[in-house]
Amino acid sequence: MSLNETPRANRVHIAFFGRRNAGKSSLINAVTGQEIALVSSVKGTTADPVYKPMELLPVGPVVIIDTAGLDDVGELGELRKQKTLEVLHKTDLAVLVVDAEIGLTQFERETADIIRGKKIPAIGVINKTDKKKVSGTTVKEYGEQLNMPIVLVSALKSQGVEELKKAIIDVLPEEKDKFKIVGDLISPGEMAVLVVPIDGAAPKGRLIMPQQQTIRDIMDNGGMAVVVKETGLKQALGNLAQKPKLVITDSQVFQQVARDTPDDIFLTSFSILFARNKGDLGELVKGARTISRLKDGDKVLIAEACTHHRQPEDIGRVKIPKWIEQKTGKDIIFEFSNGVSFPDNLREYALVVHCGGCMLNKKAMHYRIEQAVAAQVPIVNYGVLIAYVQGILDRAIEPFSISF
Repeated sequence: MSLNETPRANRVHIAFFGRRNAGKSSLINAVTGQEIALVSSVKGTTADPVYKPMELLPVGPVVIIDTAGLDDVGELGELRKQKTLEVLHKTDLAVLVVDAEIGLTQFERETADIIRGKKIPAIGVINKTDKKKVSGTTVKEYGEQLNMPIVLVSALKSQGVEELKKAIIDVLPEEKDKFKIVGDLISPGEMAVLVVPIDGAAPKGRLIMPQQQTIRDIMDNGGMAVVVKETGLKQALGNLAQKPKLVITDSQVFQQVARDTPDDIFLTSFSILFARNKGDLGELVKGARTISRLKDGDKVLIAEACTHHRQPEDIGRVKIPKWIEQKTGKDIIFEFSNGVSFPDNLREYALVVHCGGCMLNKKAMHYRIEQAVAAQVPIVNYGVLIAYVQGILDRAIEPFSISF
């Protein structure tokens, strides 16, 4: 990914749903102006969800998602449907495609109910209007039954595509500062010092995504960023003529940075900032405070949203289990998961420890937290947990002027 490219997690996710052969893939190709989705007259051509980053002005960076038909059949079809339903957990706007030749059926009504149940803004598209004309009365009836605006389109003829794009822009909720990370904590001209360790896990020649995004957010909001390694923080603070508004650190050097940062300077971590930005910081802090109640034999799930190369001192597999055992003095059972879903036996865990979620969008991260809350399992993320076990959580959440 280019340093100038908007990360997928920060893009609005627009997903296309519908029955097999409704023309979802053709419609996506027409909207994007690219052959990104495989088109075939054979039902079920789309198996796994297909993601395409693009620019949709004036919305900006988006991800267009093509999905398998929700009317798929057979054992393999059920697996495809499950993957399609999982996409709903990260969808900011749903486009429900109706085949004009088949018309509106109970299938589309049930799909619309699922989308509304997730409280996802939606648009209905009647496709293949080049093959069957659709009256204004029919459009009105479909809109009332699906409870969403309706657009007439012929993906084959590229008719109605601009109208669909306009409808997407009109329906998407306007969220000012949707991806603001730290910009609301500093005023123009104020300074933030970023502490970035460079170790074996760091990618060669560049900063990791959360660090890049935080620097950009500071700049977008008129602030100034100073970046140092943990070994240079004390000297940097001494050399600055202007006292920084806050210090932001990588969680793994939290304790050292806390010692080197004067009490009159706010201190927090990248992970806590992202927990607030795309998750529920209050719920995660509440989860951290349950660590003291863990008992011998309790099961703790370490959950990561993506896969990565494991380091000898991997934070999820090695360091966090060690810190929890040291903090509690208990014999804890640790289990691990990767990917977009939690294990089915979530209720068996006494605690979920989640990664920072830098590869998840806000919708997906909220869903993960909601899953844990629904299962009555406390959840915390890496950064909040590290601050807690090192005894500096209260200081780390002080910049937000919120009491948890």
